[in-house]
Amino acid sequence: MKVKVNDHYNFEVTLERDLLTIEGAAVQLDSSVLSEKHVSVIYQNRSYNIELVSEDKSEKTSLIKVNGNLYHVAIQDQYDLLLQQLGFDNSKTSKMKEIKAPMPGLVLNVVVEEGQEVNKGDNLLVLEAMKMENIIKSPAGGTVKKVLVSKGDKVEKNEILIQFS
Repeated sequence: MKVKVNDHYNFEVTLERDLLTIEGAAVQLDSSVLSEKHVSVIYQNRSYNIELVSEDKSEKTSLIKVNGNLYHVAIQDQYDLLLQQLGFDNSKTSKMKEIKAPMPGLVLNVVVEEGQEVNKGDNLLVLEAMKMENIIKSPAGGTVKKVLVSKGDKVEKNEILIQFS
């Protein structure tokens, strides 16, 4: 499967039986499940506290906190890759309708306005959560239909922030 972290780093990952391979190299981890959403991992004599902040199973994306740092992780399994090779890429066939808040926070800045055309990866707004600034980017191209928040608004997780036409 392919794993993309923060829309920037790409990794080829396989997990067969108890063998984890990243970019063709076997990786040895010592892990302990602390709760349903918390895991402690030791890798190369360093300890990592991992928390699943949010998950979107339909989009195969997660927001993960590792030692206090947030990471957006997207996964493409063999079926996604096969559909992409056959020209049935889900991102091309489905139209983006809205952007929801991935976590509760404070809107620090709205970069787009109604009627504006955006491309995949364009900055839409800045959301402060857990004392960190998170830039919310467009997952696909489209036209902004309605901006439902403004600078200074407090938002809840899954609250609709921007709608697209």
